[in-house]
Amino acid sequence: MRLRRLVGGLVLGAALGLSRGPFVQNRRAEQRLVVEPPARLGAAADQSRVSLGVTEFRFMRRRPFEFTRPSAVKALYVNAWAFGSNRLWQLVRLADSSDVNALVVDVKDDTGCLLYRSTVHTARVIGAAACARTADVRARLDTLHAHGIYAIARIVVAKDPLLAEGKPAWSVREGGGLWRDRIGSAWVDAYNDSVWVYSAELARETVALGFEEVQFDYVRFPDEPRSRMVKAVFPARRKGESPREAVRRQVQLLTGLVKPLGVPVTFDVFGLTASTTGDLGIGQVWEDFVDVADVVLPMVYPSHYTRGAFGFRRPNAHPYNVVRLALIDALARTHGRGAAQIRPYLQAFTLGRHRPRYTSYEIREQIRAANDLGIESWVLWNPRSVYHRAALPPYPLGVPRAVTSGAE
Repeated sequence: MRLRRLVGGLVLGAALGLSRGPFVQNRRAEQRLVVEPPARLGAAADQSRVSLGVTEFRFMRRRPFEFTRPSAVKALYVNAWAFGSNRLWQLVRLADSSDVNALVVDVKDDTGCLLYRSTVHTARVIGAAACARTADVRARLDTLHAHGIYAIARIVVAKDPLLAEGKPAWSVREGGGLWRDRIGSAWVDAYNDSVWVYSAELARETVALGFEEVQFDYVRFPDEPRSRMVKAVFPARRKGESPREAVRRQVQLLTGLVKPLGVPVTFDVFGLTASTTGDLGIGQVWEDFVDVADVVLPMVYPSHYTRGAFGFRRPNAHPYNVVRLALIDALARTHGRGAAQIRPYLQAFTLGRHRPRYTSYEIREQIRAANDLGIESWVLWNPRSVYHRAALPPYPLGVPRAVTSGAE
């Protein structure tokens, strides 16, 4: 362990000193951009297939990454600002000293901005590449790989104000302008195929950069009051198609586009999706995801369940029981060969007037609830990407962490 930590410290030092990650010279990369004709999948004309080839000058000769998915993914959510700052080195050290073996990184968040300067045509047209959060994404990914940390790209699909404003024809409409939610954000039309093809193009690019899994969020319609939704117009809606039918169709489309990349395709869903038979008014039905995806991630945050849920007056005060009961519902509806793995999002933040404050104890209780049901994979969510060592399981002695190979 002492030797491993020493090596880890040297790798971090190399990454910081060179600004290009471990074993990499500080020289400019040469990029080869190949643009193929648009896919015939309902995409708009500007949705061209883009493949990015990169030649870098390194001390070691680069070879294709050999992705090794952990048998149990234990991850922390990392927002784009944290990934692009010195906070990342703190998170890497935290992973080195605990059972955490993965980071879920915002590649596209709910602002529509991207983690890096994308070459995807639509991203450049709408300005998503101009507001990139970091300039050295490859170096930072190199560091994760060197530490045996599984890198997951999170891509928000339907809540994308930049895309909605840049491509009004792809957007939810109201009157002569854009429809907006309660906080003023414009949404894209989830009935529109081009919206989902754009996410697939970003997924292709992130895998080329070195991400080992792609996770899609906001795969749904807006969760707004009915009084607001009656004003929303979805131009791409097919005659007679329901929100559920649209989400199911688009999830299948997206999975078909991303599967050939050879990485797991995963989806975030509302935690309540596993416990209700309807679509919650947003188009999400549990079975529509578990029959298609590699992994489904129900967001079973106790603070997000209303009074009376699972028989608790204050669900937020019962982290173990709420997570356990929610996951029992999920397991009961997930069966058969080829069914998705369940990897819950757990609450690592405090919310609401009716606390308790979520300390390390409440976080560990949620992890225990999942483990007691045989679910060893999980992701902790804190929007600020702040986590404490005491909340995390200890690093298992005698179990080496697989290091992704990217050089020889």
